[in-house]
Amino acid sequence: VLKVFEQQQFGHFAVVSSISGKLGSPKRAGYCASKHALHGFFDALRSEYHNENITVTMLCPGYIQTNISINALDSKGEKYNRADTNQKNGLSAEACAKKMIQAIAKKKNEVYIGKKEVIGVYLKRFFPDILNRIVRNHAPR
Repeated sequence: VLKVFEQQQFGHFAVVSSISGKLGSPKRAGYCASKHALHGFFDALRSEYHNENITVTMLCPGYIQTNISINALDSKGEKYNRADTNQKNGLSAEACAKKMIQAIAKKKNEVYIGKKEVIGVYLKRFFPDILNRIVRNHAPR
């Protein structure tokens, strides 16, 4: 896609990441690592291609009412097959999609979409020790 964007001298990447790309959470090491990698790659690409009119919007949803936890695999590689409470109580998929569309239209660099979990991004930046305590105290046992 980048080659096409270079040839036409414009383009816009809309990358669906996660709030987990900004902070880690227990039992999600692999998932968090993959999302952190997206941020590193696309932040660098955004900087490298800024003068070529190629933009990047990182879309970072938090807990969204989807089947992601039901379809996830457990530590044995078997289907988890349970809905996490956070997903059940999360933002609706429709509300998330609307916020994503708005962010893309405004060519935002990065947007955090969700409910109270969005606060974690700011805690990580300004008060990382507080966030670490909160995450440890709410870790699944």
